[in-house]
Amino acid sequence: MENKTDIIWLDSTDSTNEEARRHILSLDNLSVVSALEQTSGRGQRGNSWHSDTGKNLTFSIVLKHPSDSSGDYSPLTAHSQTLISELTAVSVREYLATLGIEASVKWPNDIIAGDKKICGILIEHSVRGNLLSHSIIGIGLNINQKVFGTFVPNATSIILEKGPEASESDIRQSLEDFMKIFKDNYSRYLRDVDGHKRLREEYLSRLWRINQDAAYMDLKGQHPTMFRGRITGLSDIGHLLVQTEEGEFREFAFKEIGFLYQDFIDAMT
Repeated sequence: MENKTDIIWLDSTDSTNEEARRHILSLDNLSVVSALEQTSGRGQRGNSWHSDTGKNLTFSIVLKHPSDSSGDYSPLTAHSQTLISELTAVSVREYLATLGIEASVKWPNDIIAGDKKICGILIEHSVRGNLLSHSIIGIGLNINQKVFGTFVPNATSIILEKGPEASESDIRQSLEDFMKIFKDNYSRYLRDVDGHKRLREEYLSRLWRINQDAAYMDLKGQHPTMFRGRITGLSDIGHLLVQTEEGEFREFAFKEIGFLYQDFIDAMT
């Protein structure tokens, strides 16, 4: 599969993920659909993703996975779909580092600078048999927006992180620069099992709160409970592993754990 990038720019669309899905048969591997405006952008947990028109990057990357081992890349099983999340999060964090912004990955794939969200990622997969057929990676990266409003709490952007003297970035060039990093990492990490292992190691090294005592909400049951513990790693299928203060190890899938901040804890006590 050729690692070329075809970037399609739209003035407006409902959602770049939806646009990519509508044209999935005609889009090549590593194609990108980007829009200046999304009218129905979606984030994780079913939340909407708001972005001022033309201020930020809202785009989707199409990955078409091989169905056999005859090419340069190994097929990916449905259980290994977390690799796509890890690849994307590591690439965004690496791109921000080139701009002098230190960021971390909030499991599973939010990107935060300090304690503020700078990028959201929504990935949707198609499975054929037990193998991934294609993935659509939706990314919302805050670039030039300075005011987010109360409907987007705890958010930041590249221009805010750079400081008051920073000038606005060219979002089209920003996307080109990011895709260079993404394609390099795609080649580096997705070719074989050794690459998969190195990707997991890189992801864990950038994981927010790993090996740090913090407060969480266990959302598994009908009655959520707050507990303290520390993230110790990920399971083989990408579930979050947390050791409680009492020494118990718990495993969480997406939407089964909430990350609590100190101001919330203070308000509860």
